Amino acid sequence: MKDSATLLARAQKVMPGGVNSPVRAYGAVGGKPPFISRAEGAYLYDVEGRRYLDYVLSWGPLILGHRHPAVVAAIEEALARGTGFGAPTEGEVVLAEMLVEALPAVESVRLVNSGTEATMSALRLARAYTGRSKIVKFQGCYHGHVDYLLLQAGSGALTYGVPSSPGIPPAVAATTIVLPYNDSEALHRCFAAQGGEIAAVILEPVAGNMGCVPPDSSFLAAARRLTQDYGSLLIFDEVITAFRLGYGGAQQLYGIEPDLTCLGKIIGGGLPVGAYGGRREIMQMVAPVGPVYQAGTLSGNPLAVAAGTATLRLLQKSNPYATLEARGEALAAGLAEAASSAGVPVTVNRRGSMLTVFFTGEAVRDYATATGADTARYARFFQAMLARGIYLPPSQFECWFISTAHGEAEIAATLEAARAAFRAVAE
Repeated sequence: MKDSATLLARAQKVMPGGVNSPVRAYGAVGGKPPFISRAEGAYLYDVEGRRYLDYVLSWGPLILGHRHPAVVAAIEEALARGTGFGAPTEGEVVLAEMLVEALPAVESVRLVNSGTEATMSALRLARAYTGRSKIVKFQGCYHGHVDYLLLQAGSGALTYGVPSSPGIPPAVAATTIVLPYNDSEALHRCFAAQGGEIAAVILEPVAGNMGCVPPDSSFLAAARRLTQDYGSLLIFDEVITAFRLGYGGAQQLYGIEPDLTCLGKIIGGGLPVGAYGGRREIMQMVAPVGPVYQAGTLSGNPLAVAAGTATLRLLQKSNPYATLEARGEALAAGLAEAASSAGVPVTVNRRGSMLTVFFTGEAVRDYATATGADTARYARFFQAMLARGIYLPPSQFECWFISTAHGEAEIAATLEAARAAFRAVAE
């Protein structure tokens, strides 16, 4: 019989760390990852037959749970016609029409293969449109592994990025200004000093890659106002938030319309996909209409667009967001209560169906406060929950996600496991 330890040993011989994405290696939480063989609804099953209640959900795309029958049927129907053609298909048009109809700020859209492709392409477009080279990003916001976005910064308001990975030339990093998330004053000072050089500000409207960190009430409005005043573009990275916080994304939820929007995850229904879109006048600069070149062999892949279209149709028809909000609220409140009862200081941040339990008693509103969390205690909690059949993100700084397959019974089972896990880490 196959087992996870044997598979990991085999994988380590042929793949760096035995994984194809670093967090899967469990470096932040210790132990060895279970190898998953299949999934159904809210549950994963590993190669040894153990079942886990899943709060990773492929890092967010599976808002309907694993293997929703309508999504599976759409993929099977598309597969019967072919896996890819390298030519236009009706499916691409249908998905693009749905994205334009759903998202207030998107008039025209280009499908790509990943969120990283989407952000990279959107920023190239922003630089071409404005004729400027500098961009602003925020600490703790992850926008893919693009050279000029994969940066770590200090706490200074005008600190330039320092490469956080070897292989990024300093000259490339120097085009990116990194500011604290949720700090409107720092953004004001930045534009006062360099506004005429800034092509774009890119941000997650609800941060999801330093854990869940919602924006302050004034932060998104300040970003919108300053970019308009200085002729820069505002880019919302809604790879996580679009169709998760609401059918119209965070831009509809907060009433802020960016110039460009980056998409992924849910719009592919669990298959690889990405997209970027925005005002028509900006998108008209993209080839073949305009001079900004971007292409992709598998862009608009028929299997991915079929899965994405089926997912969006179900979300549009069922409108599950009130239920997801209620389940998220019940889970967050129950986790906070369980931690308090065990004497473990935590802060639970939540927006809709995404949340994070930070092992700190301090409010978490930016990268500095997020990284003040006790990662060693989170690792012990993670292992205690995994032992009880609850599959959480193997990092303190990632979001938990809830799907429509997470019913009241699943929330109750999670809270029962959490009460025991918090008691275990309190000892």
